[in-house]
Amino acid sequence: MILASAVHDMKNSLGMLLHTMDELGAELSDEVRESKKFHTLRYETERVHGDLLQLLGLYRIDVESLTANIEEHFVPDFLESQVARHVPLLDGHNITHQISTEDINGFFDADLVAGVLNNILNNAIRYTKTHVEIEARQQDDFLVLSVADDGKGYPAQMLDNQPTHPGTMNFSTGSTQLGLYFASAVARLHENAGNAGRICLYNGGRLNGGVFEIWLP
Repeated sequence: MILASAVHDMKNSLGMLLHTMDELGAELSDEVRESKKFHTLRYETERVHGDLLQLLGLYRIDVESLTANIEEHFVPDFLESQVARHVPLLDGHNITHQISTEDINGFFDADLVAGVLNNILNNAIRYTKTHVEIEARQQDDFLVLSVADDGKGYPAQMLDNQPTHPGTMNFSTGSTQLGLYFASAVARLHENAGNAGRICLYNGGRLNGGVFEIWLP
């Protein structure tokens, strides 16, 4: 509980730092605002903020206090709002992006799903080459949200062992896969008519890179 409280305070402080950086960016010269150092600073702050959000979620899952607040949302507006916070990073890394969705509604916990998408988008920015696509579609009574990039794709080991429980540290890559475990846990909190949510990773797609999907019933 003490650690969770400390993480919560750090998360709030980083949220304030991100807000201050956005305000400061508007006052800086174009040269500084568009510099690689400034974008790196914002990217790493955003990434740690997202990691802390996931840690809090994982703590609540562990103590069985995390539930999904399912409400109806207009999917295009939801995706636009999530991608908007990443536009400065995308532009700063010369990464183009596209949102593809029909005018559809979905029933999900906006805060939890936003946490998942923000983490996946941060990873896509890190590993893509030039382009990221965010898509929403309806398939087999599920709302499918996907993030695809034109990078090298997911490692074979990650595809073969998609996490349904916390993984171990990979010291060669620094990966714990906690982000994917969090995404999987969030997906499973969404249930409807006997169907439970899930995540799916694969390589290929239109961009021939990595593709992440979260399926929400």
